[in-house]
Amino acid sequence: MTSHPGPDESLPVGSPAELASARQALLVATRRQVDIRLPRLDDSLYASAEEMAELRRIATAGRGAQIRLLLNDPATALRDGHRLILLMQRLPSVIQVRVPVEEINLGNPSACLLTDGGGYLFQPDAERAQGRAVLADRPGWAPLRQQFDEMWERAERARTLQPLDL
Repeated sequence: MTSHPGPDESLPVGSPAELASARQALLVATRRQVDIRLPRLDDSLYASAEEMAELRRIATAGRGAQIRLLLNDPATALRDGHRLILLMQRLPSVIQVRVPVEEINLGNPSACLLTDGGGYLFQPDAERAQGRAVLADRPGWAPLRQQFDEMWERAERARTLQPLDL
């Protein structure tokens, strides 16, 4: 019999498979709003059928639905045809993408996923399968959310990902 972690218990994140499982658990626990910060969006992140289904569910959750993505290099995701790009372009008022412009933020190697329920996944180095994930931990979530909000305010819209007005 497998036990599922309680809301304030850590999820294992020591391998790529555990990271994917933690991302999925956090997305499932999200009601209407999620914030994601990544230096680079590649096909190993937020691209599985399960992750895409949860992101679509969040994006179409109705009033208050919001997905905010901070990406250092959105052009690469666009060029590589990441599955999330089409969803972004279909729902541009709900899925917003910004690019950090300040050198200190562009040089930040970390990645995070923040849910509206106080859950988070934080990786000090996005290239390494190590970090911390918790389904609900407001005291641990708050400083990550504050840092995300500050970076968001100083970032610019990712114009390369905007749908064409035809």
